[in-house]
Amino acid sequence: MPCPVEPPTFVVAAVCLRDAAGRILTVRKKGTAAFMLPGGKIEPGETPAEAGAREVAEEVGLVLGPLAPLGRFVADAANEPGHLVDSTVFTAEPTGEPVAAAEIAELRWVDPDDEAIWPPLAPLLRDHVLVALAEADSAS
Repeated sequence: MPCPVEPPTFVVAAVCLRDAAGRILTVRKKGTAAFMLPGGKIEPGETPAEAGAREVAEEVGLVLGPLAPLGRFVADAANEPGHLVDSTVFTAEPTGEPVAAAEIAELRWVDPDDEAIWPPLAPLLRDHVLVALAEADSAS
């Protein structure tokens, strides 16, 4: 029996930023439909936290303070069919007003408790991050 082929996997870091109302900052990259957390690929020599902070600065113009680990999750890639993302996700406090930059076409604050008005969300955010945040919120 042939061995199953593992799908190509992107190793990334992402940061969950929540405002005072508990909404989550999401971004949509140019030419795509799904909203996701700011973040991206980890460069050689970077830690996941360094990559997450760098990507947030590049994509939404925020310089972050300390990042807190939320978890590591694997999900279908939102914009590359047949690929996976292996993401280390952090939380951090927003340090100002985010602005779409680099490859980001649109920003949107998403209320995790109001699924009826969610835009299309990336599988990582929808299926893993929102669940982990809800579990963390109920534990505190």
